[in-house]
Amino acid sequence: MNTEELKQIWLKEQEAAHIHGWDFSHICGRFEEENDLPWDYKQIVLSYLKDDMKLLDIDTGGGEFLLSLHHPYHNTSATEGYPPNVLLCERTLFPFGIDFKEMSQYDGMPFDDNSFDIVINKHGNYNVGELYRVIKPNGLFITQQVGSHNDRELIELLCPDLPKSFSNATLQIQSELFQKEGFSIIRGEEAYCPIKFYDVGALVWFARIIEWEFPGFSVESNFAQLIEAQRILDQNDSIDGTIHRYLIVAKKQKE
Repeated sequence: MNTEELKQIWLKEQEAAHIHGWDFSHICGRFEEENDLPWDYKQIVLSYLKDDMKLLDIDTGGGEFLLSLHHPYHNTSATEGYPPNVLLCERTLFPFGIDFKEMSQYDGMPFDDNSFDIVINKHGNYNVGELYRVIKPNGLFITQQVGSHNDRELIELLCPDLPKSFSNATLQIQSELFQKEGFSIIRGEEAYCPIKFYDVGALVWFARIIEWEFPGFSVESNFAQLIEAQRILDQNDSIDGTIHRYLIVAKKQKE
């Protein structure tokens, strides 16, 4: 296949790079990640969650993970700020009676003090002070986050010389922030695991979706880098990188 044919394939992937909720089914089977994390985030949440607890999911995406918990809807709240996902949540969460609120600012959450027994957040944003305010005494914040070293090999392949972003996204730095605010860390883990792409088109789609990691990326602007990615794929049968994740379970101390 010549370079012009490859370019047309990659341009189609770029055009298809739209997402609702957190649905990566478009590249299912064409890449792998998070298959070998040393913890199971869902099971950790469920190990603490009881039916009578008030639960909040911050940055719920399309509510997919939240609904998979099957928590009583009258004790469930959620927020989301990305406009397409807000509309999706209004269609999917409101009919169950879940308390859903649009929220894109994290320093003034639309909830009363001491409202929740457990707040969860998977790969979203948060404000530690606001978490302390809305969580009940002895309540928990449970989060899995993307770390600052995430996808660095892939970023350097496609967007050379791009400085590292989110440098404070590490287990140590975030744990210290929580402790200073009045939380105790009852569980903290960090992991570096493989991510693999089995065709360059899947990588194009991924880079356009994860635009905060690959700012300014496009097939046209980064065509030379994509040709190099194709060379690596032809040689190694995959394009490999490393994901960086950390897990925190933080408990609010009695006031």
